[in-house]
Amino acid sequence: MLISCVVYENGKKLADIPKEEIHLHLDKPGRFVWVALKESDPAELEAMRAEFDLHELAVEDALHGHQRPKVEEYGDCLFAVMHTIELVEGGNGLNEGEVNIFVGRDYVLTVRKRTIEGFRDVRARAEREPHLLKEGPGYVLYVLIDAIVDRYFPVIDALEDEMERTEQRIFEGEPGRANVYSLYALKRKLMILRHAAGPAHEAVGKLYGGRVPAVTMNVQEYFRDVYDHLFRITQRIDGLRDMLTTAISVNLSLVTVNEGETVKRLASYGALVAVPTMIAGIYGMNFEYMPELHWRFGYPVALAVMGVVDAYLFYRFRRAGWI
Repeated sequence: MLISCVVYENGKKLADIPKEEIHLHLDKPGRFVWVALKESDPAELEAMRAEFDLHELAVEDALHGHQRPKVEEYGDCLFAVMHTIELVEGGNGLNEGEVNIFVGRDYVLTVRKRTIEGFRDVRARAEREPHLLKEGPGYVLYVLIDAIVDRYFPVIDALEDEMERTEQRIFEGEPGRANVYSLYALKRKLMILRHAAGPAHEAVGKLYGGRVPAVTMNVQEYFRDVYDHLFRITQRIDGLRDMLTTAISVNLSLVTVNEGETVKRLASYGALVAVPTMIAGIYGMNFEYMPELHWRFGYPVALAVMGVVDAYLFYRFRRAGWI
């Protein structure tokens, strides 16, 4: 589906045009075309390939999707793949989308897949900065990647908040299986974000310093800023992952401690029952000659001995903290 097709000249919007007129605005000094597609079909991508002379391998990647974040050069054309990570309403999961970006000397083509939020605000931002937009498609590539990376920050913030809530449940509540499920669910979300930000960090590093593609030559410093943002995100991800590992270990340790307390408590009550049972078992044997068998006070004395022994055991177990 075609979202927009806009022509820019010297950093200012010239007109919205139908895709059939794209060829009329190519190879014009200071002019480029920005086309946005969403969930495009093979026919649309084939039309764009013919219009912009895109490399067939890049078009194939965009068509099939599920690519690792990357930046590749095909002659004068750049092909970038970025993953969008969005919070699902209710905070119960993450939506992972994909944006394929084709950048040439006089065009930018974006193809969105499985994304919830669009890039209307990104286009508005670029149009508010004509002094930068006149740098051409390279600057558009920057604002697109920068917007995608900036959307990672609310996700990592939400994951850190979820981690804090889970830790609070572990230490204030009863450690158990529910906490383990929560921690592993959080770990899966963290890995989704890590698989998006980690390769993107490596890919963006190709766009500044040293040999860089011609299309990004004049905006290198902006990509360095994106690179720094991705570095911060990957550091926070690594820190949160270490906290997750520690929290899982602590939860399992607390479960073991609680089980030990339960075993001690059961052993204590078992001992309180075992002593009277032993005494009663001895006097319940059918022997003719037993001490105090015909004594008038034998029965109450036996009960008293049981009570005194149990009281002493209860006192010692309570003092030891087993009961």
